Amino acid sequence: MGKLRNQIGGRGRLDRPSGSTEIPVYASHARLRGQQSTPGVAPNALSPALSQREREWARGTAVPVCASVAERVRIQSCPSLRRNSHESSAGRSAQRTLYVAMLLAGLLLLAAFSPASAQPPTIQYGTNVPPEVKRIYDRGLAYLASTQQEDGSWSGGQSGTGITGLCLMAFLANGEDPNFGKYSLEVQRCVRNIISSQDASTGYLPNSMYHHGFAMLGLSEAYGTVDESLVWPEGADGPNRRTIGQALELAVRCAVTSQKKNQWGGWRYSPDSTDADTSVSGAVLMGLLAARNAGIEVPDETIDKALDYFRSSTSDSGSVAYAGGIGGHGASMNRTAIAALVLSIGKRREWTQFDATVGHLTSQLEHQESGYPFYFRYYMAQALFQGDFDAWTKWKRENVIILRDLQQDDGSFNANHGVAYGTAMSLLALALDYRFLPIYER
Repeated sequence: MGKLRNQIGGRGRLDRPSGSTEIPVYASHARLRGQQSTPGVAPNALSPALSQREREWARGTAVPVCASVAERVRIQSCPSLRRNSHESSAGRSAQRTLYVAMLLAGLLLLAAFSPASAQPPTIQYGTNVPPEVKRIYDRGLAYLASTQQEDGSWSGGQSGTGITGLCLMAFLANGEDPNFGKYSLEVQRCVRNIISSQDASTGYLPNSMYHHGFAMLGLSEAYGTVDESLVWPEGADGPNRRTIGQALELAVRCAVTSQKKNQWGGWRYSPDSTDADTSVSGAVLMGLLAARNAGIEVPDETIDKALDYFRSSTSDSGSVAYAGGIGGHGASMNRTAIAALVLSIGKRREWTQFDATVGHLTSQLEHQESGYPFYFRYYMAQALFQGDFDAWTKWKRENVIILRDLQQDDGSFNANHGVAYGTAMSLLALALDYRFLPIYER
């Protein structure tokens, strides 16, 4: 389904094409400086001409803080506009001191007048994870590792590619090296199991479109991070051996084809269903959004139709219908959390329905779900994290206590759909503290 984005050292980072003189905008300061030492090229041959404002800055006494890294390097690498060598070191020191003082003053003013609710998360990539969260998470992963079967699946309760996909995300979410870390073998078994279970002709990931969505989400998070040369044993071959990218393209095609069979623009339990509900649709749509985020081609029309289905299913109060495409019938915090999440990840935060769903959730932070509590905590954590960071911070304190008390001595969580399901869902409700999964980015 189109060309995959070139994956170099992660997702979506494209190296400079051979022979090109352009250096990407995301290149580091050191890499930009390195353009001067390219073998066989004159020192200034790769330096682009300075813009008028860059020339003015270069002739002045200081480059302002608004200048980008690329602009600073271009100025510094242009010999004709460097400061005169006879400029006194005392003068340069005074200029630097003034510049730093102005910068600090500006930052202090910014901090003083910025509302607290607008502050972004300060914890990134696994730093400062609360000890209680880490203890629960480590014990849960140890349980999943000890109970995984040789084929990569889990027995007991609900089983299928979706459960394997959720467990795969739990292993990836805490930042362990997926190729050589503590749980690398478990990660490889998960990926191999999901791909081996896929229908090679339709792309369907059984045993339902719930499973299809969660399995697609798991593969998307593994894509670009898992070394595929380690996934398949040496000499292993067969009709179901394919790359993660190929499996994702097939899975996306299956979801696109299935959506076209119903009038609502969503999904139901079977890929051949002619109707839709917001619960299954949330699982599939999140899988598609993650696949697109990973660089897989997903038609805009498919995403737009699914998001429109959620918009029409959401009432002004933020309650979300289960089916029928008309909002307000049968309030459910689960469905409200799903809608808030997909509208955020789908970049529809400007819609009134997004504000309505987030407002509905934040007005009931004390709510405890009785019917599907693990499902609720999984979606509630993500919806609040995306929609209202302060509310998530408050809610998660109580959630950690609840999960601590629910966790069994062996590290597992018992749920109606199975222990593997309950454990994976519980860990993923905590995994936002680690910030390692791309789909968790704000």
